[in-house]
Amino acid sequence: MREDSDMRHLDTVLVANRGEIAVRVIRTLRRLGIRSVAVHSDADTHAPHVTEADTAIRIGPRSATDSYLSIERILDAAKQSGAQAIHPGYGFLSENAAFARACTEAGIAFIGPPPAAIDAMGDKIRAKQTVQAAGVPLVPGRSDPGMSDADVHAAVLEVGFPVLLKPSAGGGGKGMRAVTDESRLDEQITSARREARAAFGDDTLLVERYVTRPRHIEVQVLADTHGTVVHLGERECSLQRRHQKIIEEAPSALLDDDTRRRIGTAAVEAARSVEYVGAGTVEFIVSAEKPDEFFFMEMNTRLQVEHPVTELVTVIGGQSSAAQRGIDLVEWQVRVAAGEALPFTQEALAIDGHAVEARVYAEDPARNFLPTGGTVLAAYEPSGPGVRVDSGVTAGAEVGSDYDPMLAKIIGWAPTRSDALRKLDFALAETAILGVGSNVAFLRALLEHPDVREGTLDTGLVERDLESLVATTDTAPDEICIAATLERLLAAEPDGPIVDPWDVPGGWRLGEPAWNVWRFAISGEEVEVRVRGRAVDAEVSVRSRTGEAGNAEPHREHGRTQGRASAHTDGNTLTVTFRGRTRHYRYAHADGTTWLAIDGQVRALSEHQLLADRSASAAGSGGAVTSPMPGTVLVADIEPGQQVQAGQALFVVEAMKMEHTITASVDGTVTEVHVTKGQSVDLDQALAVLSADSTQEA
Repeated sequence: MREDSDMRHLDTVLVANRGEIAVRVIRTLRRLGIRSVAVHSDADTHAPHVTEADTAIRIGPRSATDSYLSIERILDAAKQSGAQAIHPGYGFLSENAAFARACTEAGIAFIGPPPAAIDAMGDKIRAKQTVQAAGVPLVPGRSDPGMSDADVHAAVLEVGFPVLLKPSAGGGGKGMRAVTDESRLDEQITSARREARAAFGDDTLLVERYVTRPRHIEVQVLADTHGTVVHLGERECSLQRRHQKIIEEAPSALLDDDTRRRIGTAAVEAARSVEYVGAGTVEFIVSAEKPDEFFFMEMNTRLQVEHPVTELVTVIGGQSSAAQRGIDLVEWQVRVAAGEALPFTQEALAIDGHAVEARVYAEDPARNFLPTGGTVLAAYEPSGPGVRVDSGVTAGAEVGSDYDPMLAKIIGWAPTRSDALRKLDFALAETAILGVGSNVAFLRALLEHPDVREGTLDTGLVERDLESLVATTDTAPDEICIAATLERLLAAEPDGPIVDPWDVPGGWRLGEPAWNVWRFAISGEEVEVRVRGRAVDAEVSVRSRTGEAGNAEPHREHGRTQGRASAHTDGNTLTVTFRGRTRHYRYAHADGTTWLAIDGQVRALSEHQLLADRSASAAGSGGAVTSPMPGTVLVADIEPGQQVQAGQALFVVEAMKMEHTITASVDGTVTEVHVTKGQSVDLDQALAVLSADSTQEA
């Protein structure tokens, strides 16, 4: 920390957030010699940001509304702790002008822009009007304040399909709808308003022309209170699912030097137009077909999730021998809030190398990225030169539907883009989160996509190729089952010398050893693994569960894979050799489920989970209607005895401010309803039971 007089009065900062961003801010504060204060809900009592901070204060129950979104409780915690400033991170209250004003009125510095700038840019309609006056180009559309549903409908027809319905307040894809024709327009308007109101407390919508093959380019800006505004280059954020970014990089492979200069200048002018102070991001949409044209989308008046890629490639000092690679944006947020002037000009900033970031989410890409959940049994993160990890997850953490599903960010830096992609892929291969389903294997598959390798991206790439991307994450199920079986066999074998052969679950008997059998549900089928001998030298056979059970000799025609295998454990690593090939797995076991991780792929293998039992919960031919994710029931408009048709909406379940509509898969009758509006539900929990029409059953 530099001995600047402006910083001397700032010795305690409260971090009004949670998860990886709270941990990241706390670590910068520690490096600056500033005491940190964490706040937490009951759900986060033992969370990493709580243990990292110098002081932690409980501010409420699990509900974000009564904790991380409570201005009163956060300000009370700041007063209790003696904090002179509050860092809001991103999300929650980070773009809430009322919170920024309340901080000022309480005599506490808000580490962010002035409330007026938040107001101007937080309302997308007003933001477009403001930057347009500053000469920043806009996408064609309608953003009249206070448009009714009928007005929005008319505006869509005026702008022409395809269009985007977007909330005026907030971001992150919440409340956003792509509309391609008029058939479901009114339904989409209603749904977009409901989701926007739940996420931001404001259901105002605007209409924009949908740019074909759009690329999402954003520019990082930094401004002080002395009139200096600079940009730190652009980030490419085109790889998205459900309008939410998943992989970002800096710089963009799309822009040439002239466009890079012009888009940076436009971002600076947008910031100047609202007298911006602090770190912010100006987002643009660029057509892949016309990369020299860009249009303003919005400005995020806070730190972005993807800010690490900018930090890693920014050089201060140009090409001089005293040049410094890397910048800490959180540090400069704090320094600017303390009144310091930026010590560098635009001419002193340059880009060095390439950085790519992947967001690790608790979600299932194979189920349309629906949130998962559970208890983290173990978490392993990569390290090494050129690898950065911003994480908010540790063993024992509960991942539920209360907050955003992002668990961590893995970032790779290298001198070239291709090397940075390779570095990130290698880092993801070493990443393992056991106990909670995540998207790590999907991220690796996405990085291997030919268009991603070539840099020919657009925001629709993931959706177009989702089926193939998900399919490539499902590899070598037989080897996974063998590893799980040997882990269970090792767990059952006694420690120390063997005295009584009956103590060893190796199938010992007079004559030839018997077979021990394990059954696992994997990839939609039940796999049976037979093993005889000890784990250090066993004979194994894998087959589908179609043959004779028990200790009978397996018939070769029913088998899929067989051979000799051996296994041993060292700490949390399971080493398995099968057919001369040795592989190393991270593993954990809980509640009858074995979790195995290798090369970024994590499998949860449940023992004795029969396919007949699994199919009974499916609604494909009637039966139970289940929740595809943990969350809260927003809509439950059915009752026993009601007739429903295939495709009819039965429930709406919300998790992390995202809605999922559950529909009837067949024509039939509702025989049971198990949940009501407002009720919390778990993954695969039964919501209702349908009886299919006899004609469909036939």
